[in-house]
Amino acid sequence: MKCKKVTALLLVAAMTASMLVGCGDGGNETTTGGSNETATSGDSADSAEAPASNGEVTQFSMFITMPGKEKNDDNEVMQMIAEKTGVKVKETWLTGQTAEEATGTLIAGGEYPDFLDTDDMSQLVDAGALIPLDDYIDQYPEFRDTWFTPEEWEKFRQPDGHIYWINPFGNTYGESKVTTHNDEAFWIQVRVLEWAGYPDIQTLDEYFDLLESYIAANPTMEDGTENIAYTILCEDWRYFCLENAGQFLAGYPNDGSVIVNKETMTIEDYNTSEDTIKYFKKLNEEYQKGFVDPESFTQTYDEYIAKLSTGRVLGMVDQWWNFAYTVNDVFKQQGLDVKGCNYVPLGLTTEKGMENRWHTYDDTVNQASGIAISVDCKDPDKAFKFLVDITMDQELHDLRFWGVEGVDYLVDDEGLYYRTDEMRMNWANTSYQASHRCDYSYFPQWGGTHTDGKNAMKSEEQPSEFMNDMAEPLKKCFEAYGVTTYPGMIGSIVEQNAAWFPMYSYSNNFTTATPGGTAWALMGECKHEWLPKVVMAPDFEQGWEEYMAAYNACKPEDFLAEMQAILDTFK
Repeated sequence: MKCKKVTALLLVAAMTASMLVGCGDGGNETTTGGSNETATSGDSADSAEAPASNGEVTQFSMFITMPGKEKNDDNEVMQMIAEKTGVKVKETWLTGQTAEEATGTLIAGGEYPDFLDTDDMSQLVDAGALIPLDDYIDQYPEFRDTWFTPEEWEKFRQPDGHIYWINPFGNTYGESKVTTHNDEAFWIQVRVLEWAGYPDIQTLDEYFDLLESYIAANPTMEDGTENIAYTILCEDWRYFCLENAGQFLAGYPNDGSVIVNKETMTIEDYNTSEDTIKYFKKLNEEYQKGFVDPESFTQTYDEYIAKLSTGRVLGMVDQWWNFAYTVNDVFKQQGLDVKGCNYVPLGLTTEKGMENRWHTYDDTVNQASGIAISVDCKDPDKAFKFLVDITMDQELHDLRFWGVEGVDYLVDDEGLYYRTDEMRMNWANTSYQASHRCDYSYFPQWGGTHTDGKNAMKSEEQPSEFMNDMAEPLKKCFEAYGVTTYPGMIGSIVEQNAAWFPMYSYSNNFTTATPGGTAWALMGECKHEWLPKVVMAPDFEQGWEEYMAAYNACKPEDFLAEMQAILDTFK
C-alpha cells in the first residue's frame, strides 16, 4: 500500500506546551477578498515553525460547489484555530443551482471569494479567476514534498505551465487506518442482512432477490412507514448513482469515464458493455415489478438524503461521501441505527466468482479539482500559509478532526484518544456541529496515522472509536461476516493503482474545445436524458436500441480516441 513516508520535514510533531484556550473573538477582525479592505499580510515563514497569530484575525471567504452545512460565526473551534493562525474562513455552500451554473454565475459577475473549490476549474482558469500557486507551493518544501510526489504535482500543471489548485483528499500519512469505504458500492441496510441470516451476496441478481424477499415479508417499518426496496439519485452530476455501475459489475476499478484493458492497454467503453446492458436490464425488470422507487428520476439531492434519513430505503448505489456523513448522524440522533438502518457495501459482480475492484486501496490523486485561491484574494500569502498550517500542524489537524481535548475526546494512559458515549452523540448533533465543530472539510487533510505513531489522524479511523461508535446491529453484521471494516464487507482485490489511475481526473477537465471534449459533453447529456427512459421502458430491448441510436450520434469514438491518446503516454 502506498503511504507517505515519515521524515524530519513532515507534519509538526512537537506541540506547543500549553493547550489552546478560550473561544474569544481573537482580537480585531478584518476581512479580505472581493472589494473589502485587506489585512496586513502574514509572513510566509516555513510552516515547520508553529503558526502564530499577531492578534489580528483575517476572515477569508470560500465557496464550495457542493451542498454543506455552514458554521456559526462564533463557532468555538473556528475561533481557537483563528487564535493560533490569525485566520477564519467563512464557508459558503451550493444551494439552488448546479455546480456548473454556480461557477458560471461567479464568472459572469467577475467577483470571486478568496478560496474556491469547484468541478469546473478549467472554466475559472480560462476566465483568469485563479492565481498560480507554483511559487507558494515552493515556499513550503515540507508541504510540497509530502503532499504529492513530483510526478503527482505535474498532473495538476495546466497547459500554460502553472498549477492553480490542490486536491485536498486522498492522502495517507504513515500507515493506513482506513475503516470506511469512501467510494461507490451497492449499499444495503444491515437489518435486511440480519433478517436473511447474513447470506453471501455476490451478484446483482442475488442482491435484488434479497430486497424483493425482504419487502414481501416486511412491507413497512415498525411505525407503519412503507419500506422502499431501492432508490436512485439522478440529479445533475450525481447521476453516477445510475450510470456507471456497469464498469464495477464487470470487475474493473473506478477509472470513472472509461475502462482500461491492462492486457492490451486500450480504452474500452463501459457504456456499451455486456455487463452494463445486464445491469440496466435488471433495473428495468425491478422497475416493472415495482421495486425501484418511482420518484428516482425526479427527486432532488435534498429529497434523496431526506428519504434515506427516514430509514425506509433498503438499498441504493452511491458513494459514501455523498450520503453517509449526513444520514448516519441522523440515524444516530433518531435511534434508527439501533434498528438496523445503517448501510454496508457489497462488492457485487454480474456473475459469481468474478473478482471485484469496488474499493481502491491506494491513495487516489484526482487532478481535476481542488482548492484554489482567486485573483480577488487581497492576501494570497496569508491565505496559502493558512492552507499549509492547518494541514501540516498536528495540533490544528487534531482540532479539525478530533475536536478539543477534554471536551470532544479524552486520552488514556497509553496516549490513545477515545470518546465517551456523550461525546459521540455531541459529535453527531447538527447544532453542536454548527456551534463547535470546524473541520474545514475542503482544505487539505490527512488520513492514516497521527505523528505520535499511535492514534489515527481522523476519529472515524481510530479502531477503538470505529467499533465503539457502531450500533449493535452493525456490530453483529461485521461479526457475522468476519470483518472489522467496511472494505472488508466488499472483499476487493488488493492491488496498486496504475500510473494513469483514475482516468476520470483527465476526462473531468475536457472542454468543448476538442472533438473528444464535445463528444464527452454530448454523451453526458444523452445518458442523463435516456438512461431513466431505459429503466422505465415497457420494452427494454426497444428502449435500449433507441438509447444507443442517440448515444452513437454523440460520436463517442472521438472521446475514446482522446482518452486513448492520454493512456498511450503511459506505455
